[in-house]
Amino acid sequence: MEEKKPLVDVIIPVYKPGKRFGHLLKMLAVQTWPVHQVIIINTEKKYWNQDEIDRMMPENLSVMVRHISKEEFDHGATRHMAMELSESDIAVCMTHDAVPAGKHLIENLIRAFGQTGPAGEEVIQVYARQLPNKDCGFIERYTRSFNYPASNRVKTKKDLESLGIKTYFASDVCCAYRRDLYFSQGGFIRRTIFNEDMIFAGKAIQSGYAVVYAADAKVIHSHNYTCIEQFKRNFDLAVSQADHPEIFAGIPSESEGIRLVKTTALYLLKKGRIWLLPDLILKSGFKYLGYCMGKKYRRLPKALILRCTMNPRYWNAF
Repeated sequence: MEEKKPLVDVIIPVYKPGKRFGHLLKMLAVQTWPVHQVIIINTEKKYWNQDEIDRMMPENLSVMVRHISKEEFDHGATRHMAMELSESDIAVCMTHDAVPAGKHLIENLIRAFGQTGPAGEEVIQVYARQLPNKDCGFIERYTRSFNYPASNRVKTKKDLESLGIKTYFASDVCCAYRRDLYFSQGGFIRRTIFNEDMIFAGKAIQSGYAVVYAADAKVIHSHNYTCIEQFKRNFDLAVSQADHPEIFAGIPSESEGIRLVKTTALYLLKKGRIWLLPDLILKSGFKYLGYCMGKKYRRLPKALILRCTMNPRYWNAF
């Protein structure tokens, strides 16, 4: 008797969707492993143009839409709400600007759940490889390959000594979860500035589960952040780490950042792009400054925090 295939839903928080969102839906509709339902949590109904959405919506794709306000949105709580709406075996979290690089994305994510860690650890979470967009800058293109290499990896507690903070790395740009294990672990943290994916991965690995990086599951996704945007993003990243010492305390991430800068500089020299070195140094400096300030955010006045963050609404309760 043929074993029943796991049911897969895709969860997508949406804000002001554009053409890339349409491409994402079209690619989900042609996956070799069929998507049972796409659950869309849209922030602010006034930005949801139903006629435009209808034009880009594939006929063979089942979609559920829920609208929330900006005040209701939270990176963890909003995705958890969608998890509760799903009735699938596997839920794949995606962002609305990530597009599957082919028809096998879902299939390759699901296949990775068949792996185990070196001590038999069950896989709870599988995240995809992110490839750069066509307009991606030269340095960011290399950063993609540094953070998302071509080889798969099963990560467990044993990797903390060799990988450090990267043991806990995962990304909800495209990340699949076993829903039964997701709920047994309590799900995403309900209030977080962002980084809900890595917080969940850290707790899961500490609980004895495995997290898989599936290099053959590919999405196209990248950003060309300015120096200020890099500063703000790293500020928020550090805030999330400072708020969760039970996961991140004692696991420094600065060394990984330094390694990225060094390898990127060598790559630029090797490729003869010496004129890009000042840009690398400048953006790296903004990243580091943002990270250092975020780690010490409790010492900063709220007015300054609001100038440093990418998510000012998060601070309304403070």
